[in-house]
Amino acid sequence: MNRRLAPSVNAGSMADIAFLLLIFFLVTTTIQSDSGINKKLPPPLNLERGTFIKKKNLFEVELNRYNQLMVEGELMELSDLKEKAIAFLDNGGGSGIDYCGYCKGDKDLTSSDNPDKAVISLKSSRKTNYATFIAVQNELIGAYTFLRNREAKRLFGKTYSDLEYDLKDVNYLGNQANLKKRIRKIRAMYPQKIVEAELLE
Repeated sequence: MNRRLAPSVNAGSMADIAFLLLIFFLVTTTIQSDSGINKKLPPPLNLERGTFIKKKNLFEVELNRYNQLMVEGELMELSDLKEKAIAFLDNGGGSGIDYCGYCKGDKDLTSSDNPDKAVISLKSSRKTNYATFIAVQNELIGAYTFLRNREAKRLFGKTYSDLEYDLKDVNYLGNQANLKKRIRKIRAMYPQKIVEAELLE
């Protein structure tokens, strides 16, 4: 009687094939990456715990759960926010050591002393629409950019945005150290001080 042996499969080669398939799928498939805000955070504020900020140097912006914008306790349209923030930051209402010689604002004694003292407080509800929150942030940052561009153009003949572009340009042939110094000077003139907090409802 002839007995047939059952065909056997080489387990070693099966493991090799499985490993190769795994590598193939890892290499050929795409991994979804999260999208978010591509933003470099500003340097931390040098405010120690318990630091007192004068009410006139604080610009309060609030976004409630209904996406309504309140600035200094009054309802406001998003389109008016940038202009209002510029007026606050550029007011230059201080005197003595707080005097701002380059500020072109109204010099209102009830508004900010100078850009270095001016702080923007942005409070929002957890239920605020994300797109609305980003739009408000863009308007506030746009106010800083406007003022920085104006002063850079006055001092250096180029906007702040152009200076930053030149700094990132690998083909820039000018003096990098001088460029960085100019950017630091403009940032010191209008330091970005936006404090974010959650709105209690």
